[in-house]
Amino acid sequence: MLRSKILPLKPRNRKRKREQNVVSKNQEPLPLTVVEEEVEEGFSLKTSAPSHSHGVQPLGNLYFNPSSHNSRNTGLGNLQTLTDELVLDILGYLSGTHLGILSIVSKSFYVFSDHEPLWRNLVLENYGGGFLYNGSWKSSFVSAYKPSFVGSCVGSLGLKVRDFYSDYLFQSWLCANLVMKPEWLERDNIQRRRGMSVDEFILNFEEPNKPVLLEGCTDNWVALKKWDTDYLVEVCGDVRFSVGPVEMRLQDFLSYSDQAREERPLYLFDPKFAEKVPRLGSDYEVPAYFTEDLFKVLGGERPDYRWVIIGPAGSGSSFHIDPNSTSAWNAVIKGSKKWVLFPPDVVPPGVHPSPDGAEVACPVSIIEWFMNFYNATKKWEKKPIECVCKAGEVIFVPNGWWHLVINLEDSIAITQNFVSRRNLVNVLDFLKRPDANTLVSGTRDRVNLHDKFRKAIEASFPGTIGQLILEAGEKKAQQKKPSFWDSVTDSKAGAFKFSF
Repeated sequence: MLRSKILPLKPRNRKRKREQNVVSKNQEPLPLTVVEEEVEEGFSLKTSAPSHSHGVQPLGNLYFNPSSHNSRNTGLGNLQTLTDELVLDILGYLSGTHLGILSIVSKSFYVFSDHEPLWRNLVLENYGGGFLYNGSWKSSFVSAYKPSFVGSCVGSLGLKVRDFYSDYLFQSWLCANLVMKPEWLERDNIQRRRGMSVDEFILNFEEPNKPVLLEGCTDNWVALKKWDTDYLVEVCGDVRFSVGPVEMRLQDFLSYSDQAREERPLYLFDPKFAEKVPRLGSDYEVPAYFTEDLFKVLGGERPDYRWVIIGPAGSGSSFHIDPNSTSAWNAVIKGSKKWVLFPPDVVPPGVHPSPDGAEVACPVSIIEWFMNFYNATKKWEKKPIECVCKAGEVIFVPNGWWHLVINLEDSIAITQNFVSRRNLVNVLDFLKRPDANTLVSGTRDRVNLHDKFRKAIEASFPGTIGQLILEAGEKKAQQKKPSFWDSVTDSKAGAFKFSF
């Protein structure tokens, strides 16, 4: 086992539009100590994790190589001055055939051309959801391209390249095979409630805009009793659901999910599931705390608001704020999810939103965020709210809160976004922003959504908007006003000062 001291891996960032493992007793120790100051604490790999394909090592190990030779550079020739990210970006313009040809040019191009995300993009772009995952994305591409070819043989040579060092390629593999460290899961500081009245929920959580984990409010759901994979496959049949940029049959997605071992697994996230399969919509009911949903006044023109979420361990959603300034609830039906939430005024470490909020730069994967940024939150005065949400539990996510979610095991969940009187003014303000056409989501008519929504509210609930705006103004003024005790303290301080 290699135990050499190395330099930290450099975090990778990616931009995305605004809008992922249960710890096993049989984990194998990580063969390379690779991450910042965590060497002595140790990381563990999934029991099914292969040794790194082609023998790629982190760049820090190069400094302990007597020859100081990096075969990455010699194999790339004049392209060696480019970063690994840029090399892969260039290769992303190639077809599968050209990638295959390039892979025999040199050992370096063999390694780069075998990078799984390249083949994943090719599969999704060329075959949409009409493919069968075959152990790897490269194998899946070849099998779809030429069905008569024995796809399982693709990549079986597993050629090792000596002295090849790349932080980018190594970290991609590491994040795909790392299990969540126990200390990433142990903090559970969210308030939990069972049997709370709706009035208590509004007073203690919705009004002050605070998260809460609710227990027992899904006990009567049919979904909680029936929704295993066999039931869902039978009910859904050949219906196709949204999976990333494509639509897939549930049976095909579950086949992928069972085999997936990648840094950012695909996950099923469909906003029209209840329309596609009405029985799914009737298998659950909205908890009493969230039944007031004012977007209902828009009828068929309301933005997307409910989703079924199915994904393997490691899948999930990196830091984001829910769309249209709505609040949300998320109910786990099978499996479990780790949640990390920051209040609206605290941007999570490693996350860089654009000034208008239209784009967010963040680490490439959720695991990478935990590796590089999670420890920093332990020293923050405003620590994140964290919990593991298990089957039968529901989490309330207030509007404006940053949150990250990762599936700790194969999971199924239902989530809905909603507008109540408590956040109606926020939503209207958001929808009328000058750049709303780039920020509003889940609807075809982004430009006119504000006017349509406001008119529909005024027609259905006359005077409500004016009253809520008045109350919001009074509340803000009250918050700025010094309390009685602040005034008394100031008076005493002044009297004490003049007495001398």
